[in-house]
Amino acid sequence: GLANIEAVVIEDFTFSGNSIAVEVSGLGDYEYSLDGVSYQLESFFTNLASGDYTIFVRDRNGCGVSTKNVSLLNYVKFFTPNGDGDNDYWQISGSQFEPDLRVYIYNRYGKLLTSFLGDQLGWDGSYNGKIMPTSDYWFVVERSNGLTHTGHFTLKR
Repeated sequence: GLANIEAVVIEDFTFSGNSIAVEVSGLGDYEYSLDGVSYQLESFFTNLASGDYTIFVRDRNGCGVSTKNVSLLNYVKFFTPNGDGDNDYWQISGSQFEPDLRVYIYNRYGKLLTSFLGDQLGWDGSYNGKIMPTSDYWFVVERSNGLTHTGHFTLKR
């Protein structure tokens, strides 16, 4: 029978060590794919780069394919908000697919500078209209599934 994708457990925020584990229910003999072409018996994928993936779960007896889209998130380690159209905003890569994701940005002393949602543009490097200096800044990401991630990045002027 057709697989019911119950849960997808992801490990992300690494350059190429991300993983996806697929949990399914149903009365079938299932195999799994991330490209819809090469299938494997294991429901676990490792050494993945961050980005957008479609999970394909196929019944080996020909009873159909179930799919689910997921994003493995990451962030750039620096940004350059100088108005040249390149790297002018800092945002979590892939977060547009997780609009309820919330990002908080702090300075080195722990002062909250801004917060925004996953489907918003991101941080432009200012606070109350003032341009912030070249420095390291810290962030907290709260995901809709309850997970949080912390880290830091550099604003370069």
